[in-house]
Amino acid sequence: MRGLKDKCVIVTGGGGGIGGAACKRFAAAGAKVAIFDISAKSAEATVAAIRAEGGVAEAFVCDIADHAAVNAAVASVREKLGPIDVLINNAGWDVFKPFLKTTPEEWNKLIAINLVGALNLHHAVLPEMAARKSGRVINVASDAARVGSSGEAVYAACKAGLIGLTKTLAREHARDAITLNVVCPGPTDTPLLGEVINAAGNPEKLQEAFRRSVPLGRLGAPDDLPGAMLFFASDDASFITGQVLSVSGGLTMAG
Repeated sequence: MRGLKDKCVIVTGGGGGIGGAACKRFAAAGAKVAIFDISAKSAEATVAAIRAEGGVAEAFVCDIADHAAVNAAVASVREKLGPIDVLINNAGWDVFKPFLKTTPEEWNKLIAINLVGALNLHHAVLPEMAARKSGRVINVASDAARVGSSGEAVYAACKAGLIGLTKTLAREHARDAITLNVVCPGPTDTPLLGEVINAAGNPEKLQEAFRRSVPLGRLGAPDDLPGAMLFFASDDASFITGQVLSVSGGLTMAG
């Protein structure tokens, strides 16, 4: 896609399944990738895979729920890779329980990672983009935010908040030539989903229920998501902002 070569791209959760796939795809398109992850080992593994293919990547260990830590990491990205052109808020966490069985401690962790983390990244990156009158932000939400999902009440609420945040910031920063859009995965075969399924009372039944809910008949794969992210980050999407795209095998078909 046009306009990605030499762009500086931050990907949060870049050591995970979807995040790692996104990092590798952006690097293959010629971008310089800043991999944010709370796990140094995971981030460095993604860096090694990218560099082995001749790409440019740096790892940044960062707790995205910590505002000061995010500001420091973003400053380090500017120093090592240059001005930030694209932000991918991908990091997420979930717990699969009926709402009345969840605890305030779980709510706090869900909100911190899935919503506050994205708030922190926007707050750190948007001023520079606004000053340069250029930028792309892609927020990874969930189809759970669009239609609800039993057992994911707080997660769905956070992701719905992320959609609302994206649309509002898209309006606020349109005159700065910054576009903000949302990609919504459905059930995707990642280590996080594996943890959720294995923690359930009947994991085999739950996995089959996820699969049967998808019209295309399979769970998503991490490599199914980066194409949409690259499109929104590219010059081909320069006139698209405030939009939500489900990449979920037809799980939802919102108009």
